[in-house]
Amino acid sequence: MKLSEGSGMEEIKHECGIALVRLLKPIQYYVEKYGTWQYGLNKLYLLMEKQHNRGQEGAGLACVSVTAPPGTEYIFRERAMGTGAIQKIFEDVHEAIRITPEATPYQSIPFCGEAYMGHLRYSTTGRSGIGYVHPFLRRNNWRSRSLMLCGNFNLTNVDEIFEQLVNQGQHPRLYSDTLMILEMMGSLLDNEVHKLYEQYKPEYPNGESINKKIAEEIDLAKILRQSSQSWDGGYVICGMTGTTQMFAFRDPCGIRPAFYYHDDEIAVIASERPVIQTVMNVDAGNVKELCPGQAILINENGKINLEQILQPQNILPCSFERIYFSRGSDRDIYAERKKLGEILVRPILQTIDRDLKNTVFSFIPNTAEVAFYGMMEGLDNYLREQKMDFRVRQEKVAIKDIKLRTFITEGSSREDLAAHVYDITYGSIHPYQDNLVVIDDSIVRGTTLKQSIIKILDRLHPKKIIIVSSSPQVRYPDCYGIDMNRMEEFAAFRAAIALLEERGIQEIIDETYRKCKAQQGLPKEEITNYVKDIYKPFTAEEISEKMAEMLTTPETQADVHIVFQSLEGLHNACPRHPGDWYFSGNYPTPGGNKMVNNAFIGFYEKSRLSATRSDSINA
Repeated sequence: MKLSEGSGMEEIKHECGIALVRLLKPIQYYVEKYGTWQYGLNKLYLLMEKQHNRGQEGAGLACVSVTAPPGTEYIFRERAMGTGAIQKIFEDVHEAIRITPEATPYQSIPFCGEAYMGHLRYSTTGRSGIGYVHPFLRRNNWRSRSLMLCGNFNLTNVDEIFEQLVNQGQHPRLYSDTLMILEMMGSLLDNEVHKLYEQYKPEYPNGESINKKIAEEIDLAKILRQSSQSWDGGYVICGMTGTTQMFAFRDPCGIRPAFYYHDDEIAVIASERPVIQTVMNVDAGNVKELCPGQAILINENGKINLEQILQPQNILPCSFERIYFSRGSDRDIYAERKKLGEILVRPILQTIDRDLKNTVFSFIPNTAEVAFYGMMEGLDNYLREQKMDFRVRQEKVAIKDIKLRTFITEGSSREDLAAHVYDITYGSIHPYQDNLVVIDDSIVRGTTLKQSIIKILDRLHPKKIIIVSSSPQVRYPDCYGIDMNRMEEFAAFRAAIALLEERGIQEIIDETYRKCKAQQGLPKEEITNYVKDIYKPFTAEEISEKMAEMLTTPETQADVHIVFQSLEGLHNACPRHPGDWYFSGNYPTPGGNKMVNNAFIGFYEKSRLSATRSDSINA
């Protein structure tokens, strides 16, 4: 793990990003109007680069050429690993183009096509390697049977889907939800093509004509309906066939986001609205959002259609997209993040005993900056209400200094290295007199707070350090695409466990385990999230106080407090994105309850095993 990654106090891996481009005119049209056949490829590059925040472990792109003659490649794909993956794949693409003979017609130039697909990856399962980088490809000599997939998703019931494929007689090569969806849809596509071939063979004896007829008749919406019945999770799944048919499909709960734009020249699809606005130079009103359970489909002739694949249910779009993952350049997200900061003014004032004259406000760069502006506006409004004639003090007290990697693994040395990730602005506060309020967008693990942030802020000798989170306490794992899946990673969970043990009610831990364990054999639809019981005995304030205590080292001189956003405040600021399962444990799909219980079982059994070993060693 790189200590320096993430722009806030600690890194949370973003959602993946998708980018699709479909040219709706012949290639020659773009050559004549824009002076290059690379118009679509260039748009794909911009869509991916503008979403680089959504995936820095790998990237991939694919292209389909509808005019490639037999005997030449019609599907092109390039993938790479690492933070520089976008640059790498496009360098490789342009190298392939460069070495192509100048006399080659457009139809034979690599990556010259009408349909493009791009993907930015953050792993959500811990698996890595080029084999897990999207797009996934199921190649076939029949154009209509070739299929590529990419997506921003995580399914909670991969075990069920795996068993389903095995029972069909398939042999999945990887235990990957993307590959399983590819094989599931690919099998249905094969069957559909075969059925259409048998139906039209007497009428279309010529291979080229029957292939064109099959491409016209394939119903991708039907294939999506058939295959998605068993999917449980949050997803935007995108696909492209060898005939340039294309789709993007959003889960029925609307957990993951997807936006699209089209005119008479081009159709584009991406994970974020402002990305499309910038790349296509269009207003926000021209960019549409896919509805829950809806798919946008583009056929081989470029006709665009919207289809309701699954009926919307329990609609809970992800609130963390608004707080942290998506770019703040979206007009609505910008306003929501400011509101999140403004709402925190009252609890902050209470924590500092309303002593604004002796308080300095700041933020840890850079994702919390917009919430900081909202917080400052809220404080200015408070001063006007109270008819106080002075300005709230704000300083940039913390600066991310240099990139540091944890090549040192020994505990004390590693912690000393971590303490230097940030530097401070000396002289920015009055020692032993000022309170210091620092806002960030989330506190998840608390590791960087303990090892770095609080230590360096304490060097300024503030009277109080108040760490403010614009999101509520993260208490539960995400199972729909974010790298937060182990109970012991959450500072709020560790604090609750510590409180249970301190107060002599640790039997709640054992009872929660027994209830979770008893449900393991049940269908996911019958499972209850019993992990909520861990938090029930305590108020949010009690857990915050315990977190502050646990994240403060004995050497810290300042009085440390942590102020969290409330669930009510979150919903007030982000009313159209009520998905709050990270904070509340209210999962939108049955698979979420199954995953959180399994996470707690894993924590309990691991901790009890460690305790047994420790007792054995001491004995």
